[in-house]
Amino acid sequence: MATIPQTNLFDWRQIDGASDLDRLRLVLSVLPDEEFMVFLEQRRDRGRDDYPVRPTWNALLAGIVFQHPHAASLLRELWRNAELRELCGFECAKGVAGVPSEDAFGRFLRVVIEHREKLLAIFDRLVNDLARELPALGAKLAVDSKGIRSFGNPVRDEAKRQGDAARDRRRDVDADWGTKTYKGQHKDGSAWEKVVRWFGYKLHLLVDTVHEVPLAFSLTKASAADCPEVLPLLEQLRSRHPAVIERAEEVAADKAYDSGELHEELYERHGIKPVVDIRQLWKGDETTRALFADRADHFVYDEQGGVYCICPVTGEQRPLCFAGFEHDRRTLKYRCPAAACGIDCRGRKDCERLADVGSFGRVVRVPLDLDRRIFTPIARGTPKWKKAYNRRTAVERINSRIDQVLGFERHTIRGLHKMETRVTLALIVMLAMALGRIRANQADKMRSLTAPVRQVA
Repeated sequence: MATIPQTNLFDWRQIDGASDLDRLRLVLSVLPDEEFMVFLEQRRDRGRDDYPVRPTWNALLAGIVFQHPHAASLLRELWRNAELRELCGFECAKGVAGVPSEDAFGRFLRVVIEHREKLLAIFDRLVNDLARELPALGAKLAVDSKGIRSFGNPVRDEAKRQGDAARDRRRDVDADWGTKTYKGQHKDGSAWEKVVRWFGYKLHLLVDTVHEVPLAFSLTKASAADCPEVLPLLEQLRSRHPAVIERAEEVAADKAYDSGELHEELYERHGIKPVVDIRQLWKGDETTRALFADRADHFVYDEQGGVYCICPVTGEQRPLCFAGFEHDRRTLKYRCPAAACGIDCRGRKDCERLADVGSFGRVVRVPLDLDRRIFTPIARGTPKWKKAYNRRTAVERINSRIDQVLGFERHTIRGLHKMETRVTLALIVMLAMALGRIRANQADKMRSLTAPVRQVA
């Protein structure tokens, strides 16, 4: 054995303070799980209690905090790490014998899966606790989905799905195939396209974009469409957290959620302004359409929400100046660029003959109902719209943490119920970490799942 001379004047425990374990300690300190623990203990009643409920539950959470891909990896760490066993609550005197076997841990997991609605109650309590700590929680929202691969194999024959395959634990009879297409342009202007296909599930998330925490979620098969899940997520938030949904001002989403019906429902039913990227649906060479098809005028619009005037003398097309959204009229207000910005327009007099105008210049009001996809309460192309849409990247960062930190890039989960349970536990850890850091006066680190917990003097 290579002998290393002792150079430290202090014991490592005095110097390090087991800072990595402090992340688990932080999660356990704020988790509202007492009701669930009492329920599990009452359920066990007078049964064997070789491995008590509370330490085993804490160990389950430790597996998520410390990124163990499966139960066997977590149990090996518990056998090796006496400090972790002590923090979870296992009897120190028993040593490794106090740690559950793989079979015992598996039975505990099955009980948790059976009562996963109790986990949803913990998730909801954490959202409520965060709402009390963060008065602006829920004001800026975003929605997105992410694919989660199943560890199981697909069932190729539908007849087998209900037969032997359902009993084959290598198969996943709940999952199916999902496809997502990404498109864009290279710097040279050439188009690129990438198609991603996976077998498994799809996680739909409604998140707060300022604080980067999930507020509602659902899990579907991979083939499920994104758009139909938005309103159920909002209804879920309204029924469980009415105070949070009342704060909601906007919801941002990518072009997979581009739907006139969704835009209308969001604003008219929930009072939330949609900030959704738009798909190109106009066919052929059509670039603009007449703004007022029922009368002769000089105003047109494009599919990106731009509103323009065409000079009756020169034929030059100029963008109108946006002057705000009129809530009572449900219209976007625009002004003549010549009047608003002092642009020299040779056709201004001819244009103004079509309407009675004063020194303020010609005003154009565009009703949202003209096209709910294109015209939204926050006008497309404005700095306000761009800033709101850029906040949508928060949900992409949350998706990245779910994959890379919470273990969904490398797992051994098969089946819808198991996946729902594992997703719920992961999001509970994310919320608990954020809440714990806020209460520890470390709100600047509330988004981090891996940063060491600073010791507060």
